Amino acid sequence: MTGPAPIRPDAARSHPAQSRPDAARPQLLVLPQVRHWLLLGLLLSASVLALGLAAQLTPGMSAAEFDVDQDLSQHHAAALTAVAMILNVVFGPVAGLALIGVAALGIWLFRGGLVRAVAFGLVASSGWVASEIFKIIVARQRPNPALLFDPLAPEAGSNSFPSGHVSFAVALGFAVYILARGTRWAKITALAAAALALIVAWSRLYIGVHYPTDVAASFLAASAAVVLLAGLWNRVLPWVADRFSPPPPTSSSAPGSLSTDTKRK
Repeated sequence: MTGPAPIRPDAARSHPAQSRPDAARPQLLVLPQVRHWLLLGLLLSASVLALGLAAQLTPGMSAAEFDVDQDLSQHHAAALTAVAMILNVVFGPVAGLALIGVAALGIWLFRGGLVRAVAFGLVASSGWVASEIFKIIVARQRPNPALLFDPLAPEAGSNSFPSGHVSFAVALGFAVYILARGTRWAKITALAAAALALIVAWSRLYIGVHYPTDVAASFLAASAAVVLLAGLWNRVLPWVADRFSPPPPTSSSAPGSLSTDTKRK
């Protein structure tokens, strides 16, 4: 995504708050944003819904996709299983929220303050939130663990599409990249984030709890959430800052000015 620098004191030159002294305004974080963020976010969301409905309504699609899970289930290896099960826990809801909380606290205390920590937390959790919304709408049944050759973490229910683990991994990658953007670590962070998201996607198929279209849609769902969140953040935050910032000093109290009583004398 392209956009303004990650941090700057004012969100936009044309914003009314620019007439205030810089000391009276909090430092704002501007998230990187695409130009047509609303349109792109809606198109990505529509793509997720289209893919989910196609998976639900196309006869035999789930059965054909299940062959991928079954093939992986027949070729489990101890080292790969250990990696997949660790990722199953780390990117799950409980550990994931704890990870976001610890990271946000560290950012608040050591890496840029409360606003930056809140932005990180919102971006990192947006993918998981989006996946939960699409799960409710699509309501696709998970692969039947009883049919797997070697079920590692049997799960059932109508919350297969998309994968919350993968959506969280993608959004977390965006959040970490935003922190590294503009530094010498930006490129390697982007590559590492993409690699981690792909590994998490593989792990969900390896364990046998999702179909391929589930994990593919997760990349779209998380991207839609981050795109929409960035656009909304960059418009709402300046308004909130203006609303709650201290009022500018009046001319009578400005340094070097004379009060009314002094003028009368």
